[in-house]
Amino acid sequence: MNEPATVASEAAQRTQAIHDMEEQLSFLWRRARANGNKVAKQVHPDMEPGAYGLLAALQRKGTLRLTELAAEIGVGKPSVSRQVKMLEELGVLTKVADPSDGRAQSITLTEVGARQLAAAQDSRQQIFRDLLADWPDAELTTLAGLLTKLNRSYLNDRG
Repeated sequence: MNEPATVASEAAQRTQAIHDMEEQLSFLWRRARANGNKVAKQVHPDMEPGAYGLLAALQRKGTLRLTELAAEIGVGKPSVSRQVKMLEELGVLTKVADPSDGRAQSITLTEVGARQLAAAQDSRQQIFRDLLADWPDAELTTLAGLLTKLNRSYLNDRG
């Protein structure tokens, strides 16, 4: 059985670790947002940074309905609808009538959008290659696994 002092010490260590993790993730998210702004501008100079995730979801999943796209990126339907309209005007995605339901529309990347997104992703990956050039492969694999686990926790928390 654990002694009360040991339990308190372990609780304090966990609290500190969560505090440190939150602080480091906040820093990482700010940096990622700044890089995301640059990458979004590479897809199209008038594209909002938040739209990058929407395009990446379409790239991963292919054609999606608006409600599916909103669920995929975890944003409300009105916000996604506004972004889809803007991206359609920029020529990077298109809406077509859903063959299984004439009332619904399917959203997909245009050829130009897919090409511009791929080029921006190459640029973003190069940033990481440069940034992590001196990291051992094992550490990169561990980090990727831990981030995957963290993201699964977020997905499970959406309820």
